[in-house]
Amino acid sequence: MSIINTKSVLVAAAVAAAAMTAMSAPSNAADNEKCYGVAAAGKNDCATATSSCAGTSKVDSQGDAFIAVPAGLCAKLAGGSLEPKKS
Repeated sequence: MSIINTKSVLVAAAVAAAAMTAMSAPSNAADNEKCYGVAAAGKNDCATATSSCAGTSKVDSQGDAFIAVPAGLCAKLAGGSLEPKKS
């Protein structure tokens, strides 16, 4: 019976590794869009008018801070905008 258990564990590990690889694969940048006004404080993807680099937005939903999201998603997010908003 230990052979069956060992095989089950190896199969489960292989499936988990494949799933993690698929989830962590970077998406094509052409399939993404900049979504302004939805990033949590400190989670923006690029510099803003008031912060010098990614991860430095000061408040949640900062109007000039964006995150890259899959194309078409931004319009579905509350407060999301394809253009920077006045902060």
